Amino acid sequence: MSALVTGDAVVLGLQPAKVPSRALAVIIDLVVAWSLYLTVALVLQLLTASLDDAAFAAISVASLLLLLVGAPIAVETLSRGRSLGKLACGLRVVRDDGGPIRFRHALVRGAMGFVEITLTFGVVACIASLVSARGRRLGDVFAGTLVVRERVAATQGAMVPPPPPWLVGRFTQLDLSGVPDDLWLAVRQYLTRMGQLDPAVSWPMAERLATELVARTGAPAPAGVPAAAYLAAVVHERQTRDAHRAFGAQAVPPVVGPPVAGVPPMVPTPTAVPPPPAPVPPAAPAPVDGRDDRAAGPSSTGFAPPA
Repeated sequence: MSALVTGDAVVLGLQPAKVPSRALAVIIDLVVAWSLYLTVALVLQLLTASLDDAAFAAISVASLLLLLVGAPIAVETLSRGRSLGKLACGLRVVRDDGGPIRFRHALVRGAMGFVEITLTFGVVACIASLVSARGRRLGDVFAGTLVVRERVAATQGAMVPPPPPWLVGRFTQLDLSGVPDDLWLAVRQYLTRMGQLDPAVSWPMAERLATELVARTGAPAPAGVPAAAYLAAVVHERQTRDAHRAFGAQAVPPVVGPPVAGVPPMVPTPTAVPPPPAPVPPAAPAPVDGRDDRAAGPSSTGFAPPA
């Protein structure tokens, strides 16, 4: 795994893609692009049969540039660096600092790729990738990008450490919809590598990431909670929500710990049990002829007690 280090001295867990996997991804993209181009060219030839040769040539060149240059730029911009070939090979284009690429990065890569891949049949791109220590072609060098592997075998050192037990379940009411993907990536990379960093660098980095996370969520961090523990608890909460959305809300016993300032405690809701039915009193004997036997005198029953 390459030692990619950001300006804040955080080691990123990214593995640069090798030339064979990148070549396979490029071949898949070119096959798809040329298939679309031939289809569009055939349709244009049928639709523009009445035009002269100069107009037909201009339309053909425009469609060629649109499909072989414009389409890859649009796909990489919208998919954050994953074209069809890269998606099939488990690759992705990222910035040098590990963040997702934007339109300007995709524009430079697409323009340079048309020259070093399409016009030279990939010879220039292969030579540049073999010479580069991280397998970057000229488009990656000018755009400040890197092609990395997404499907990497998980190792124990690359796992996000679990939060303290007394923080699990304390952020169920936290709004995580405003946290961007690049911030989640930075938090995960810090948590997986914080044991390898110098404490003088690790703690300020955790404080900065926690401050950015608080700004995105709109809720203050709990008082007295270390920044690294706060980051681990929030990441654990997001993973829990993703698991519930993917596999359904299977009940997991919540962990109830001591209350934390600024965060409402998570208390399990007791199951409502219906109360037992109230006993029904015995019915009183019906009065005879609408009169109460207890209020009736001796003459009412025809019986007189002995003297």
